Amino acid sequence: MHSSEILKSYKLSITESRIQILNLFHASKGALAHADIEKLSAAMFDRVTIYRTLQTFVEKGIIHTIPTADNSVLYALCKDECKEGHHHDNHVHFICDNCSTTYCLEKVTIPQVQLPEGFVKKQADVIVSGVCKNCI
Repeated sequence: MHSSEILKSYKLSITESRIQILNLFHASKGALAHADIEKLSAAMFDRVTIYRTLQTFVEKGIIHTIPTADNSVLYALCKDECKEGHHHDNHVHFICDNCSTTYCLEKVTIPQVQLPEGFVKKQADVIVSGVCKNCI
């Protein structure tokens, strides 16, 4: 599906910034940091436009966030089952120590965690680090 069709399906206005930033995700082999997106589109869009576009995509379920060990955030495309306000990205993320690429391991799901009474789960993230198949 083309970027403009994706935006239409999520009932978003089709703007140049949204199309270009969504195209960056489609062209990426892994997750992207805000700084990566800024570097790749700085000539076209300012930092605030990029930030707002990313936030809108997260809220609509187009992309999801991936926390990192250094407390920064990466972004990756969601699968079809995500929707506005409700992400279903229950998979493990792998970060390569060598090339720093972050992969969504769609087939490796996060196990259910039984919390004690009085605790309510909002989100669970599992990050695995090591060396990816391209760096071995």
